[in-house]
Amino acid sequence: MERKELRNLLERLSAGAADVDEVMTKLRGEPFRDLGFAKLDSHRALRQGIAEVIYGAGKRPEQIAEIAGAMLADGQKTVLITRMSAEAAAVVEKTVPLSYHEMGRVGIAGEMPRPDGRGKIVIATGGTSDMPVAEEAALTAEALGNEVTRLYDVGVAGLHRLLSHTDDVMTASAIVAIAGMEGALASVIGGMADCPVIAVPTSIGYGASFGGLSALLSMLNSCASGVSVVNIDNGFGAAYLASMINHIGVN
Repeated sequence: MERKELRNLLERLSAGAADVDEVMTKLRGEPFRDLGFAKLDSHRALRQGIAEVIYGAGKRPEQIAEIAGAMLADGQKTVLITRMSAEAAAVVEKTVPLSYHEMGRVGIAGEMPRPDGRGKIVIATGGTSDMPVAEEAALTAEALGNEVTRLYDVGVAGLHRLLSHTDDVMTASAIVAIAGMEGALASVIGGMADCPVIAVPTSIGYGASFGGLSALLSMLNSCASGVSVVNIDNGFGAAYLASMINHIGVN
């Protein structure tokens, strides 16, 4: 059960539109559901505001299908599945209503929610090669109920490309800046924006980039204030944090 649903139920109880037995039935669910190979945290949305997400890598397609099906059966309207292969998606979609996005390796079971955040989240990349990580971030943010603006291939090698989107940068509630190579995009955006900037280093670059470590260290050493950094290629983690920022003050 999500917070909004619980609040609505309690308001109905207070107004006399619902009885105690109805409320007790809704709240009777266990804090987790044991599937044998997995324990679903069914109270996470109530506790944290965002329901549990399925990490697809390393799980058998049948396991993903059973977990997603159980979540949907328990009333979760949107189930986000990250790091999901196309082969797994082909199996899961036979039993679960699934929308699969191959570039970001993201599956969304159920329905995509309407945006209910305070504003918009901007997802920006240094280059086209960063788009798989960016799509993981963008789809995650959308699945968590955010309006997303994508600014792809706006890196520092051609700064005028980013400057042509100054209005988008200046009106965002949160920005996810994704870049490999030397990771300079986060610092540039951090010097322009008046909102939190979440930097994502990617494993894109030549030999001395060390699989994204060079970009990670550059972003950690950014001289721009208001820039935080997540792990290499972690588009999901960045979008999750951006969504939390965009939902501050939203019931």
